[in-house]
Amino acid sequence: MLDLAVIIVSWNVRQLVEECLASVYQSLTALGSARGGPGLATSVWVVDNDSADGTPEMVQELYPQARLIANTENLGFAGGNNQAIERSLPETPRYLMLLNPDTVVRGRALETLVKFLDRTPNAGMAGARLVHGDGSFQHSGFRFPGLAQILLDLYPLPARLHETRLNGRYPRSWYEDAAPPFQIDHPLGAAVMVRREAIATVGLLDTRFFMYCEEIDWAMRMKTAGWDIYCVPEAEIIHLGAQSTSQIEATSFVNLWRSRCRLYRKHSSRPRMCLARWLVRLGMRIKALQTDSETLRSAYREARDAWNCE
Repeated sequence: MLDLAVIIVSWNVRQLVEECLASVYQSLTALGSARGGPGLATSVWVVDNDSADGTPEMVQELYPQARLIANTENLGFAGGNNQAIERSLPETPRYLMLLNPDTVVRGRALETLVKFLDRTPNAGMAGARLVHGDGSFQHSGFRFPGLAQILLDLYPLPARLHETRLNGRYPRSWYEDAAPPFQIDHPLGAAVMVRREAIATVGLLDTRFFMYCEEIDWAMRMKTAGWDIYCVPEAEIIHLGAQSTSQIEATSFVNLWRSRCRLYRKHSSRPRMCLARWLVRLGMRIKALQTDSETLRSAYREARDAWNCE
């Protein structure tokens, strides 16, 4: 039995994958040295979604100990992670760590999350405290999305509301270094550790979410099944953010709102879905009228049309 399977899904971010892998192995090596012997029993998986930048070759050359899955098509975040989860399960890892390639593991973050889950048997999922590349604060845990978040995303409301509960945020003071773990609705999917039994209870990630909202849907299903979800501030991980999606910004914007529509359809009542649809479609129409960029105008219209659904 393994303690942990670490999974990294990549698309055209070779240098970031290399740095992420280096941080994972350095963390595990340092842990073993500190213990005077073996650390966590861990397997590391890299799932490459048909990159054109030589990522699979780099992994084979520099990290031959990693388990590489080189896809010939882009299966998305959910599809790629599911591949590695399914292939790792015969080794019965107690926990699975999903890491974005634009992350860098700091210190003993992996061990900290494992120890937390060990002593918190009803926790099905735990997220790390994320920071930007310069060490500055980054929100790591969120409340489930509501109608207020649609308003804040699409309408000109006071900026001070973006840091509040209305926008799904928890107080910044809860993330301080010495702060205790606290319950959240869902973590950011960039760095999340999941209990194998929780996956057995609710199933794998939903591949209908090609990109975005997969971890929110997973957390919703886990909460419904009775599992608790936490953020663990002591476990710090750098998250650069949007390194793959920034290569296709307009497409990523449409994917985000298409996934949000799917999330609402899957988990909301009909009246709430209808109100959300009206707010999104109106907001996108206004944005399309206000922009001078034909690329953005097209993206707003496509995102609007994605919500023209029952």
